[in-house]
Amino acid sequence: MPPSSLKQTRKNLKTALHQNEAATRAGFLERMFTFAFKGLVYPQIWEDPEVDLEALALTPKSRMITIASGGCNVLSYLTADPKEIVAVDLNRAHLALTRLKLAAARGMPTYEAFYRFFGEADAKANVNAYKRFVRDRLDDESRKYWEGRDWMLQRRISLFSRDFYHHGLLGYFIGVAHWMARLHGTDPRQIAWARTIDEQRAFFDAALAPLFDRRMVRWVTAKKMSLYGLGIPPAQYEALAADGNGDIASVLKARLERLACGFEMKDNYFAWQAFGRGYASGPAGPLPPYLQADHFVDVRDRANRAQVCHRSFTEQLNQEADQSLDAYVLLDAQDWMTDAQLNELWAEITRTAQPGARVVFRTAGAPSILPGRVSDGIMDNWDYRAEESLDYSKRDRSAIYGGVHLYVFKG
Repeated sequence: MPPSSLKQTRKNLKTALHQNEAATRAGFLERMFTFAFKGLVYPQIWEDPEVDLEALALTPKSRMITIASGGCNVLSYLTADPKEIVAVDLNRAHLALTRLKLAAARGMPTYEAFYRFFGEADAKANVNAYKRFVRDRLDDESRKYWEGRDWMLQRRISLFSRDFYHHGLLGYFIGVAHWMARLHGTDPRQIAWARTIDEQRAFFDAALAPLFDRRMVRWVTAKKMSLYGLGIPPAQYEALAADGNGDIASVLKARLERLACGFEMKDNYFAWQAFGRGYASGPAGPLPPYLQADHFVDVRDRANRAQVCHRSFTEQLNQEADQSLDAYVLLDAQDWMTDAQLNELWAEITRTAQPGARVVFRTAGAPSILPGRVSDGIMDNWDYRAEESLDYSKRDRSAIYGGVHLYVFKG
């Protein structure tokens, strides 16, 4: 496995994201996003793993490939007992975080220590736990990352003693959003006091919805760079804006409304992250599957089934044998791709797919982006499950995507 590095991250992101000349406005925005995206972006992944697990229908014979991102879903997929998970990413920070979670699952002596590290992520004892139980289980590159220093000249592992979920590009973005809300007299954390969806709805209507009519909020959200903190590059911003006929503020308002009102707070850890800037207090609150006490032993015992690679999805598929994979999770990465990249990707997915293989991905807009962009010769091999996709979209608790899509291989 080739070593991960900041240089490799930059090269990978340049290949994936740069579609325009640097001297153009579009090219400048792409390069600014690449600069922002090369560090830690997602302390927590924002795709609902319970929806994924239902759509993927994993079995003990399943070999799957997924984008790693923050690693939460990689570990959560282990609860379904697949044979192997290949996790790929372009970003060295996400690779280091995924490897840290896998090493901690293997090394932490108790569920309580594991939960304190990733569930609370704000205790000084976590740094000592890292030194005692985790660091010697990490590869050299990941150890170098976590023991290196961040832009504040503090060792990155200390983030787990300083409210880890307040950090990373997404954590800072949510922090700025809270600051802007407080400037206008609203504290988003108060939604955590709601006991029913009706109370959540009342809070949204009275306190959160009016923010999107504020001139400053509309001005900020109209700038493509304003959503870099959500990991949204310029190309994806356009797809998101199209859902609101160009009015990005109305789209963001609708997505936030669904996050705030679509599911009860007691069932939605994504809402806790957005409005409370962390998980609910104590392991009895809503948590991703890998952090739930009932799954700790299974995740620990299966952690060695996941391999983590510093490659693009297509590059990894190039190395896989024909008909060798049963499941694919693309997150929202296709929103970033050109038609040529999509066709190359789906040609490799089709070559490596077992009969009945399943592909799950998300899009900023509601429709699948594949029709008309990927050749009919490739897509004729796949069955789009429209009704199931619509149902998954409605039940995805992260609520930030326009669509969740499931394709099943006919071969």
